[in-house]
Amino acid sequence: MIEIKVPTVGESISEVTLLKWTKKDGEWVERDEVIAELESEKATFEVNAEQAGVLTTVGKEGDTLNIGDVLAKIDETAPKPATAAAPPQAPAAPAPQAQAPASQAPVTAVPNDVKATPVASAIIADKKVDPSSITASGAGGKILKQDVLEALSHPGKKAFAGVELNSRNIRQEKMSNLRKTISRRLVEAKNTTAMLTTFNEVDMTRIMEVRKQYKDKFKEIHGVNLGFMSFFAKACAIALAEWPSVNAYIDGDYLVYHDYADISIAVSTPRGLTVPVMRNVESMSMADVERKVVELAGKARDSKLTADELQGGTFTITNGGVFGSLMSTPIINIPQSAILGMHKIQERPMAINGQVVIRPMMYVALSYDHRIIDGRESVSFLVRVKELLENPELLLFGKDPVKTLLDV
Repeated sequence: MIEIKVPTVGESISEVTLLKWTKKDGEWVERDEVIAELESEKATFEVNAEQAGVLTTVGKEGDTLNIGDVLAKIDETAPKPATAAAPPQAPAAPAPQAQAPASQAPVTAVPNDVKATPVASAIIADKKVDPSSITASGAGGKILKQDVLEALSHPGKKAFAGVELNSRNIRQEKMSNLRKTISRRLVEAKNTTAMLTTFNEVDMTRIMEVRKQYKDKFKEIHGVNLGFMSFFAKACAIALAEWPSVNAYIDGDYLVYHDYADISIAVSTPRGLTVPVMRNVESMSMADVERKVVELAGKARDSKLTADELQGGTFTITNGGVFGSLMSTPIINIPQSAILGMHKIQERPMAINGQVVIRPMMYVALSYDHRIIDGRESVSFLVRVKELLENPELLLFGKDPVKTLLDV
């Protein structure tokens, strides 16, 4: 009998949460097959079977386990169950060509990810009912005819899906280790830093023109979409080199500066906010940044981020605009000293050369630790980022070509 113990996942981590079993108790598992998912205060990770055999689970889903605790046991001496032979099947009869009754509308009358009976689908399509407003009572979450009629009889009265009218229910869920860590770090950031936020706005016209002109060619050559994050990451990398205090942090009585830009990007996942790191952004191309963003965001959603990918950032970018945020004050990702907040692009009337014109504008916010970054440095940093974004050709060298030519 082999014991599978909770592995060490970091120097400062002493316990983890058992999220779920991917194999059942008493089930046969192959060597290196994933048997469980665990969550630490920083990330989620998988546990693999060390040998093939019959699995005996020890912990329960939701349990908090210490590093080194026995998670499961595998009986490698147990015989592997023989795969049952499939019974012979009779030859299929030819399908009749008769038309289906008119009342049986196809399930495709509603989105493919919504399960509903044919009659329910027909009513949804005819009455244009939002499937998300319907409480499904059928097996496997299938929407029945009565469910649709119930939703039609009480329009606009069910704000909470799956909850009866006039409910007074209260639900209680245990906080995950990741959520506990997020909570602790946010409070720590507020209580241990002299945090201020400065705002500006960016005219996104040029970036949007560049994306429109080159997005197809960019994807054809690099195999990835040209997004906004690469422009912001490269602009921040240039500005961080010019204003090193924004790229530093306090360590006791010392200021630690970095001659590189390891930029963290905030990624929202169902389990909470994670902040993976892009290393040496100053040395990356636009395509490199876009590929890394896609890679890290995918790993975050699939809970595949490693501890190394979550540590060591020197500056953070967060994009609340994807959720519709127009303006916010982001909280510093300690021990870093600053974080840039991107927001929703919105057309607004702007006064340009004495004329009122409509431009796609974005508010940007820089929250910073005033203990290390002065007002002049924070404002100048954000103004420099604004300049680079409004003139994306400057991202190539960080300087205006004409000014460089004239040495001014």
